[in-house]
Amino acid sequence: MAELAERESIRGAEVSGIGAFERAVLGFYDLSSKEYDRIPVDEDAEVLGLLGNLSITDEGPRVHLHATLGRRDGAAIGGHLFEGHVGATLEVFVREEPGELRRLPDEEIGLPLLDL
Repeated sequence: MAELAERESIRGAEVSGIGAFERAVLGFYDLSSKEYDRIPVDEDAEVLGLLGNLSITDEGPRVHLHATLGRRDGAAIGGHLFEGHVGATLEVFVREEPGELRRLPDEEIGLPLLDL
């Protein structure tokens, strides 16, 4: 998706989607360690919701996505999306925003945050 933003000169966008992953890696940010705990999902799962944005950093476009995944038994799991390997289909919508969404490093949080 960062390649799309680069190619199309998108400086800010809202991203959403639904579909299915055959496997994924989610994450939960631990503020005390300033690191993500990674959560592998090694099974087919419905993408119940994919939400996030495309923004700009000094290094270029940055994709920030969260996903809620539905398991076969109806249980749900969610978090920051690190990897998603598409299963049957994935329908993603990228809605360009006017202007620019810029991220700047925040030392206290340990992440680049939107500069609003």
